[in-house]
Amino acid sequence: MSFSAADHAFMSRAVQLAARGLYSTDPNPRVGCVLVRRGEVVGEGWHERAGDLHAEPRALRAAGERAKGATAYVTLEPCAHFGRTSPCTHALIEAGVARVIFGSADPDPRVNGAGAAALSAAGIEVLGGCLKAQCDELNPGFFSRLIRGIPFVRLKLAASLDGRTALHNGESRWITSEAARNDVQRLRARSSAILAGGGTVRTDDPRLTVRDSGLPMAGRIPLRVVIAGTQPLRPDARLFSEAGSSLLFTTDPTQTWLEPIRHLGVEVITVEREGGLNRPSLGEVLRELAHRGVNELLVECGPELAGAFLNADLVDELVLYQALTLLGPDASPLATLPRLESLERRLNFKLLDSRQVGTDLRLTLAPRRA
Repeated sequence: MSFSAADHAFMSRAVQLAARGLYSTDPNPRVGCVLVRRGEVVGEGWHERAGDLHAEPRALRAAGERAKGATAYVTLEPCAHFGRTSPCTHALIEAGVARVIFGSADPDPRVNGAGAAALSAAGIEVLGGCLKAQCDELNPGFFSRLIRGIPFVRLKLAASLDGRTALHNGESRWITSEAARNDVQRLRARSSAILAGGGTVRTDDPRLTVRDSGLPMAGRIPLRVVIAGTQPLRPDARLFSEAGSSLLFTTDPTQTWLEPIRHLGVEVITVEREGGLNRPSLGEVLRELAHRGVNELLVECGPELAGAFLNADLVDELVLYQALTLLGPDASPLATLPRLESLERRLNFKLLDSRQVGTDLRLTLAPRRA
């Protein structure tokens, strides 16, 4: 499909609008819409938060009568089903738009081509795939949940130049700079859920919340998730007392230490074991989270759980904050991985982004998959 420079420019604007919902639309996708008539933008809109108007009705409301005969540039195929709002296809048809150009196809089975088909049946010219890569990047978790049945997993790690995360005695605060720790809030704010292992809860007592960093959170608090083994967790752990919801995954719901945690309102979910280990199956955990509408999952954990996610090929993006310091050979490793006897079995990554954050280096990586 060939698109003009003007098509690319207007869709690029729609992408910018959609990005305004980065921290607030969950579990819905981030969508932007631009209405153009005779080369002039007559209306713009984006989906601001779940339950509110979608991008297309907002743009149509801004355009008014000028929407008739216009071209709608939408980052995602318009929906064709009734949910908390009416179908966007109906609104576009009733407004009398002449063309609809969209970026990403919607994998939701209630849409998945039905939106484009409904518009075409109404005599509207429909073209898909304009700036598809940029539009796809807006919603990696939404696509992952609907296509793969698991969330998009983003693993965040912080390490020294020699790949160490804590001293031999467990001291780890703080390896990275305050600027890097503040930058992590951006990752937390865009996530549906934040996951930690029981060891991290016991050692670091994290809150797993989004600190005030000026981000437009719209009041949303990511779900907190703990993967617990058989070692007890204290009910006074800070994350259990924070506002919002917490889930705890276990393989044995009868453990007595779980009772006071349940009384705090924490939902305890039982899943099968990971092979011969006491840890819950990571695949089962991810499928359950997807079932609950989790799009993007941020994993903040210790080397053992990080290694488990990496070794199981369950990491879609690795964000590594690297401090320009050395901690020595006795310090804790970045990730606990099985011993390799051949370089052919090493884990390889491609660099998506590299930049300095404070005094640290932030690498954004994606695994190289066959």
